[in-house]
Amino acid sequence: MFPVYFWLLFAAALLISAIGFKKYVWFISLGYGFSIAGEGLLMLILYGKSLTLGTAIGCVIFMLYGCRLGGYLAYRELKSASYNKNMTGEIKQDVPMGVKIAIWVTCALLYVLEVLPLFYRLNNGSGSNAWVYIGLAVMLAGIALESAADLQKNRAKKSNPRRFVDTGLYRLVRCPNYLGEMLFWTGVVLSGIGAVRGWQWLPALIGYAGIIFVMFSGARRLEIRQNKNYGSDPEYQTYVKTVPILVPFIPLYSVEKYKWLVA
Repeated sequence: MFPVYFWLLFAAALLISAIGFKKYVWFISLGYGFSIAGEGLLMLILYGKSLTLGTAIGCVIFMLYGCRLGGYLAYRELKSASYNKNMTGEIKQDVPMGVKIAIWVTCALLYVLEVLPLFYRLNNGSGSNAWVYIGLAVMLAGIALESAADLQKNRAKKSNPRRFVDTGLYRLVRCPNYLGEMLFWTGVVLSGIGAVRGWQWLPALIGYAGIIFVMFSGARRLEIRQNKNYGSDPEYQTYVKTVPILVPFIPLYSVEKYKWLVA
């Protein structure tokens, strides 16, 4: 059903995301970012002779995206005492090996499914069309949004570490970094239009739905943590009732009650 190169990408994602066996949360943080970067590099190598300008740029963007995300998460792990303090209470520390293996394999598979629109364009020999460049533009916009949101949050926390962030992009939505992630992967899906064939859309869209689910799940975890930290602040209460949590201009202000959003 899947070509040989698909399994090579899967093996690469398994190898890179195995970092999670050292620290459980790394399956879905460092393992995520660096797996996407590794897959981009591997596709450049595997399809080097048939690359077009659009597909080559797409692979490079995967590398840029993954290295930026993985590097940012690694820096936060090493340098942010407050982040590690918060995560101690949220992330399970004693996880059975069987559960770790299941999460490792599932995450690695998701990381491959996410890149399938560009992978199938390469594997099908479809070259580049207008949708590739539209998708690339959306992907770059997603990276820019996520990077700006991370930078603004870091600056705001340095200025006032005890206050929630409600400036800059955080006036648009409460989780602009997650919005940037969703925009990036929407661009990846767009890049596959005109190249992905028939049933190939099924695993590609499963990967897209999977990462959207993860983003909403992450927004729920953040909302629960912020409600605990700032719930008694009247300004925070006004903020959460007037600024959408994840998607701009859509009046979805809370996802805390959706307990099925667990990842």
